[in-house]
Amino acid sequence: MAMKSVVETMDVNRRSVSDLVKAMGRTAYQGRTLGRVVDIIESMIRDESVTIMFGYAGSLSTAGQWRIVKWFIEQGYIDVLVSTGANISEDIIEAMGFNYYHLDDRIGSTDAKLFEEGYNRYHDIAGKEGDYFEMTNLISDFMMGLEAGHNYSSREVLESFGNWLAEKGIDCIVSSAAKHAVPVFCPAIVDSPYGDAALIAHSKGHGVRIDNVKDYVEFMKLAKEVEDTGAVFIGGGVPKDFIQLFAATSDLLYEDLKVPGKADRGLKRKGTDESYYPHKYAVQITMDSPQWGGLSGATLEEAISWGKESAETRMGVCYCDATIALPLIAHSLHERLDGHERKRRALYR
Repeated sequence: MAMKSVVETMDVNRRSVSDLVKAMGRTAYQGRTLGRVVDIIESMIRDESVTIMFGYAGSLSTAGQWRIVKWFIEQGYIDVLVSTGANISEDIIEAMGFNYYHLDDRIGSTDAKLFEEGYNRYHDIAGKEGDYFEMTNLISDFMMGLEAGHNYSSREVLESFGNWLAEKGIDCIVSSAAKHAVPVFCPAIVDSPYGDAALIAHSKGHGVRIDNVKDYVEFMKLAKEVEDTGAVFIGGGVPKDFIQLFAATSDLLYEDLKVPGKADRGLKRKGTDESYYPHKYAVQITMDSPQWGGLSGATLEEAISWGKESAETRMGVCYCDATIALPLIAHSLHERLDGHERKRRALYR
């Protein structure tokens, strides 16, 4: 087996974040993978043929990460955002002027006390239930203005909500996305304060309908509008699978199982007439392991067997806490891409 290059032992000196990550990329293990992930994302951004889909899972906005995602949007480095409901609601708490708070090292020793005093715990931080309820009521106030009984996709709801928040001066992920015409999908939207807000609206006699099938159709229709795709997964979960399925099932919208304009590009395999359009680039930051069989931990190499990636896809998985990896990635890209203007995609316009 041919060796590609030598391992370079790191020295300690003054250097930029980008240079640090490059040096880590010449070491081993997850430091090396982090360096490769940044290289791939930079290539994604510079590749004019690529539409970037960004999966944002878990509850990272409570952990001080949401302004990084907002920065990606503002720079034009996200064309489509697919998020959990938590990540695009719990950032609104800070945008409204409230806070999250650090807990001491005795994590878990005072949960009953936290409940009594009106706090919710997120591992080693906490937020006030009163603030959370204010945010939920804010979303419900917006939902009261939606057309009762109309079937909305989550994208339609979140675009309208983002514009509504911007008018109120609330600067968060969805308001930034609306400002920059970045579509936001939230396939499991009711599993979040959005679902709670819908319950509040229903209690007032105002029915709100968010249609998951409409969501899926809207998302898959994008396949005929884009050339190549790149996927960035922060965590796994529903956002990861939603984006991965774009490569494997968008053909099902068409009777001939071929995406219009891409008939000659789709990959084929035995036993089916389906067409597959693998992502050109794919990276993931995760702490989930593949041996349990779940999608969140499934390797990108495994996804080749599904047609979601291919042997030609540039890919990398970094097994690291996103609160460590994401700031390093963003600051590296900020330094490397300073002055680079990426053309924004005019999707759903």
